[in-house]
Amino acid sequence: MKWLDALRSIQRRDPAAKSLLEVVLFYPGVHALFFYAIAHRLYKVRLFLVARLFPHIGRLVSGIEIHPGARIGQRLFIDHGFGVVIGETSVIGDDVLMYHGVTLGSKTLGNFKRHPTIEDRVILGAGAKILGDIVIGHDSIVGANAVVSKSIPPYSVVGGIPAVSLKRDVN
Repeated sequence: MKWLDALRSIQRRDPAAKSLLEVVLFYPGVHALFFYAIAHRLYKVRLFLVARLFPHIGRLVSGIEIHPGARIGQRLFIDHGFGVVIGETSVIGDDVLMYHGVTLGSKTLGNFKRHPTIEDRVILGAGAKILGDIVIGHDSIVGANAVVSKSIPPYSVVGGIPAVSLKRDVN
């Protein structure tokens, strides 16, 4: 993870962020991603038990739970963040914006890909639940409190329970 690039990206995207120091000190998403980065490296070298310790501490500090097996791209911004859960086989692309209460969860148990893939530049509204081995296409928006259990194509806007297409813009 390129930390300075990620911090500047957060400051650019959040009008409330007045300085990089403020982002480092007071943004729980940054804290959770710091613990995740350590845990993910340990997880990749199969130190599973030790790897689980770091996101546990991160959750206590930030209220955000990220499994060390998840794969996260560059410049993820978890805004506010409390209650976010990112499951073990989740894949998150670059420049994703995720609000508080988002769940990237599973619908089944097993040793296979069971969590969603979030492509680049997706916005996940507060409280959104994205469940199962599905793909949220790049440049899409998932509305607040939407429950998504089917893949959605790029440039989509979805909302509701279950989520339905509200608009599709194929720029």
